[in-house]
Amino acid sequence: MKNLTKDFGSKRVLTGVDLKVHEGEIIGYIGPNGAGKSTTVKIMLGLIDDYFGDVSIFGQDIANGDSTYKRRIGYVPETADLYENLTAKEYITFIGELYGIEPEIVEQKAKKMVQLFGIEDVYHSRISSFSKGMKQKVLIISSLIHNPDLLFLDEPLSGLDANSVMVVKEILAKLAADGKTIFYSSHIMEVVEKISHRIILLADGKLVADGSFEELREKNMEGSLEEIFNQLTGFDKHKAIAEEFVSVVQRDVT
Repeated sequence: MKNLTKDFGSKRVLTGVDLKVHEGEIIGYIGPNGAGKSTTVKIMLGLIDDYFGDVSIFGQDIANGDSTYKRRIGYVPETADLYENLTAKEYITFIGELYGIEPEIVEQKAKKMVQLFGIEDVYHSRISSFSKGMKQKVLIISSLIHNPDLLFLDEPLSGLDANSVMVVKEILAKLAADGKTIFYSSHIMEVVEKISHRIILLADGKLVADGSFEELREKNMEGSLEEIFNQLTGFDKHKAIAEEFVSVVQRDVT
């Protein structure tokens, strides 16, 4: 990205964002709500246009009208509209075919992946009957079924049990080691801190931090990523708000 700027009406959402990402990096992409994270991701996905600046992916300017780069991208949004009347098999097959994979290849890969994720028993069940965690596993499988080179993950661990969380973390580490690039967006700072090679922090549409956790900690003299986040975004009222909230909870209602 070079000088990426985006307005929605009179509101400027992104202001001159410059960012260069390399193969095999896990990018912790964080910021307060409204900071511009989703907007930048949607621009890279080709879902939002009419921006200023340059965005190149795989060496290709994505504004040139050639959308074939999208075949090399996987995406797990924070809230996804799954076709819940479909079975897991039907949904994953549908996504695989969208990426041009033969149905029998999708079937071979999907059957093994759902088995490893522990949801083989519901492979032929309608997604409407799934728990949040089971739906999340279907989304993760669907995002990886075509072996993408670039992966965007927005709160991918939402609803997963502890064992599945460990599995997904290992999957991401292995993918990065194999040269895949991963944008990982989450409000769970502890996870971002542990899995990211680089941490990108947006605030008010501007890039305010870029570096490894160790580099950010050295620059900001804070212990945890959560503390660094609060310092750089200027949010220091969490303790006062919590104290007042608890005082309301404990207020006598008789």
